[in-house]
Amino acid sequence: MAAGAIRGSRIGSGPMGEAERGEAAPRQFVTFFCINNHTTELQFAIEAEVPESWDCPRCGMPSSVDSDNRPTAKKIEPYKTHLAYVKERRSETEADEILKEAIDLLRTKRKTGEVIF
Repeated sequence: MAAGAIRGSRIGSGPMGEAERGEAAPRQFVTFFCINNHTTELQFAIEAEVPESWDCPRCGMPSSVDSDNRPTAKKIEPYKTHLAYVKERRSETEADEILKEAIDLLRTKRKTGEVIF
């Protein structure tokens, strides 16, 4: 390797300044507070609408701008099985009727000798 070589640079590389990119938009700094006493400071453009809540990057809990009224944890719904959804749509009597119809249909097919898969 040559002693005079400059490592890690190439022609045309250099810091991009405001002259090449243009001026940055004016910013505002907003602090969000979560229920676990984490604070998060975010930058928003001056004309941007600041959201009421933001998910904390440390713990994932919701956070708000108001440090005195921090939001509580989201309520997590338990996982529902297929049977739970079916029970929401049908009553016990409807389920019994449908089951009875299906059994009767199977019995008639067996009597006639139809192949059932």
